[in-house]
Amino acid sequence: AHEHHFPPRRLKFITTTLALKNEEITNFICCQKQSLENLEVNSSRVQEDLETEFSSLHSVLDDIKDSMVTRIKQERASRTYELQSQLSACSKALESSEELLEVANQTLCSSEADDFTQAAKDIKDSVTMAPAFRLSLKAKATDSMSHMMVDFTQEREMLQAIKFLPVPATPEILVSECQVCDNTVTVQWALPETDSKIDHYDLEHRRTNHEGPPRAREDYPWMVVEGICETEYTLTGLRFDTHYMTFRVKACNKAVAGEFSELVTLETHAFLFKLDAGSAHQNLKVEDLSVEWDSCGGKVVQDIRKDKNRTNQSPMHSPARTAMNSPKRVPSARVGRDRFTAESYTVLGDTFIDAGQQYWEVRFDKESKAFAVGLALRNLGRFDQLGKSNASWCIHLNNWLQQSLTAKHNNKARTLDCPIPDRIGVYCNYEEGALSFYNARTKTLMHTFRTKFTQPVIPAFSVWNGCFSVQTGLQVPSAVQSSQRKNSGTSSSNTSLT
Repeated sequence: AHEHHFPPRRLKFITTTLALKNEEITNFICCQKQSLENLEVNSSRVQEDLETEFSSLHSVLDDIKDSMVTRIKQERASRTYELQSQLSACSKALESSEELLEVANQTLCSSEADDFTQAAKDIKDSVTMAPAFRLSLKAKATDSMSHMMVDFTQEREMLQAIKFLPVPATPEILVSECQVCDNTVTVQWALPETDSKIDHYDLEHRRTNHEGPPRAREDYPWMVVEGICETEYTLTGLRFDTHYMTFRVKACNKAVAGEFSELVTLETHAFLFKLDAGSAHQNLKVEDLSVEWDSCGGKVVQDIRKDKNRTNQSPMHSPARTAMNSPKRVPSARVGRDRFTAESYTVLGDTFIDAGQQYWEVRFDKESKAFAVGLALRNLGRFDQLGKSNASWCIHLNNWLQQSLTAKHNNKARTLDCPIPDRIGVYCNYEEGALSFYNARTKTLMHTFRTKFTQPVIPAFSVWNGCFSVQTGLQVPSAVQSSQRKNSGTSSSNTSLT
């Protein structure tokens, strides 16, 4: 009874399944046919390559054989010449010597005494001068050719060892030999055993914020360094904007690359922050990590650097000349363009420092009328210029009447007697209460504040009639670390400022 009621839906499902299967088989057949064609092409290609390699090997052997045969022939010719010339000289000497002997014998047989004495004298003189006595009877050349023998046992073994190229082994990255410092990373690796056929290595690296195994979707792509001949490589001039970098390496011979090594993840610790545009004075135009002073209050954009007559403000309004009476209240960190106002042309970083050693750099226009870089507490007043209260520490460049560089804190200033760099490095050691400023190019120490940080601090900058840009993602340079170690014992003579 059930046979009569075979549901059409079921039959449709079966036919669909069958059609799909048929399509799958058809596709597979296509692939197989393509593979057969590829096989023809590939095997012809490798066979041609093999013929070429062998004929070049044969031609090398033929050339070597020709040159060695030529050397044997040359050796034979020069020796033959030596021996023949010596032989002919000896033959001539023997001939004249035999003649002389015959004359001597005849003289002995002669009876006349007078003639005999004269003849004997002549023979004596002739014998003295005879070539037979001036001739070296030591062979000028030897007949041995044993110095031109060969033994190709090793070479034959090498030739018998000729085989197809093996796939290179997988290298291993030696974590203990890898180094991260001064924003450079050196990676070292090794093969399980030496392989003379390795032509080069390819190294890949990727930034990541995760220490564990790679995730299905990584935020950053692999970057490739190809054709490395050594078993180590150094990446320089990096900006560390992630917590880690992951590495992998593979070995390649002339024909094929091996497998990638196991991934190795190295920590790339650095101080990374952005400028908090929300905190900026309305006359500061903030773009990413660059800031430009703009007299139009940020409403009309103009290129300050090209505009030589930057402002008509009188010197009295220079931030360096005006001490604003800051209101005593501590404003809450409001977001909005009134965070800094009046003549506090300030912008803060967006990241607090509450531990550790941090370093960042700022490049500024030395022609800026005024520029300052340093640290501020969260409660820096909205009218406060950097260094004018106890809530900030800074180095200040003033270009109003003459160029000067001063260290400022709590409204006290010390003139710094050093050339004005175009890039300043800022170092903060939170636990030690140290804030140091360096010439970023030479790493020469310009000034150190020694204090005690009792609450988090934040990078702070101000500019008037000028511009600057900040570089973050930097590690504390080793030159700065050693300078800090050297100076940590000596308390700076700037206690009046801290």
